[in-house]
Amino acid sequence: MSRLVKKRSKKAGLAPGTLIHIGTQKPGATKIELIEYDASHLERVQYTSLAQCPLPKAAPTVSWINVDGVSQVEVLQHFGECFGIHPLVLEDILATDQRPKAEDYGAYLYVVLKMISLDDQSGELQSEQLSIVLGDNYLISFQEGLAGDVFEPVRVRLKNEKGRLRLTGSDYLLHALLDVIVDNYFLILERLAERIEGIEDELIETPTTATVQAIYRLKREMLFLHKAVWPLREVVGGLQRRDSQLIQDATVIYLRDLYDHTVQVVDTMETLRDMLSGMLDIYLSSVSNRLNEVMKVLTIIATIFMPLSFIVGLYGMNFKNMPELEWRYGYPAVVLLMVVIVCGMMFYFRKKRWL
Repeated sequence: MSRLVKKRSKKAGLAPGTLIHIGTQKPGATKIELIEYDASHLERVQYTSLAQCPLPKAAPTVSWINVDGVSQVEVLQHFGECFGIHPLVLEDILATDQRPKAEDYGAYLYVVLKMISLDDQSGELQSEQLSIVLGDNYLISFQEGLAGDVFEPVRVRLKNEKGRLRLTGSDYLLHALLDVIVDNYFLILERLAERIEGIEDELIETPTTATVQAIYRLKREMLFLHKAVWPLREVVGGLQRRDSQLIQDATVIYLRDLYDHTVQVVDTMETLRDMLSGMLDIYLSSVSNRLNEVMKVLTIIATIFMPLSFIVGLYGMNFKNMPELEWRYGYPAVVLLMVVIVCGMMFYFRKKRWL
């Protein structure tokens, strides 16, 4: 439940804009990387201290500043002073339970969303908040964690001097980062779909209580994914409508394509959620059918033995005037009668298709 709801008790009663980190403290120091590029050059710099502000150069150079780890308040205060970021934005960056959104502050655009990864060992989804501050010729990305990101394809594309990234502004860099995150959502959904298909086969063949537990775990993961992905459609929709002057006309076309991808992710997610809801009904039906089969077999066995029990009980009575008891062929005749009754009942059951 801590993944869905994070404690905000330590912010209760404080003034808006108070910088307090909300979320899990990530081990390790904050890492700051600066990537400056234009059509002719590319430079990457790692910052180990806050002695200098990594201020962006003049256009057409684009500066991408990536900050790994947001638990240190002094780091956020430093960037707030260097770039004139509003305290409410810094507060949202530190609060890692934000709903995906986009806000226009005039000189810069603030976007927050979730990066999702799937733990191979536990099978659980892990979420990391990504906050982006987009300026005229710079972009600052604040990542909650320190374990890496999904932006390596973007860094590789920046090495291509003839690529579109090197020839466009910071708004297209924003699109590239959002696009690779949405593509990663597709990969997560594909892996979840494979797990759901495996559970479906198990439901049909041999459903067990472990199957129900797996379904409930997947339903919880889909709820977690829904919370992270569903609002993103509104975010991308607002960006492609060009509500901000920082988004150029040439980038709007790509944002429209990104909006289509986001809608596909949401549709796929809803489809998987519907499948999981239906799988519980399938499990109950399978268990009911198995119980009916067992009861049918037991009923047939009991029905077959009812006349046999009657015959055995009848001739088990201790009356003297029972001529069959002294008959030479009495025992074989009774056994033969019992066999005929069993065969007759089996034939009748098969004719009625009860077997």
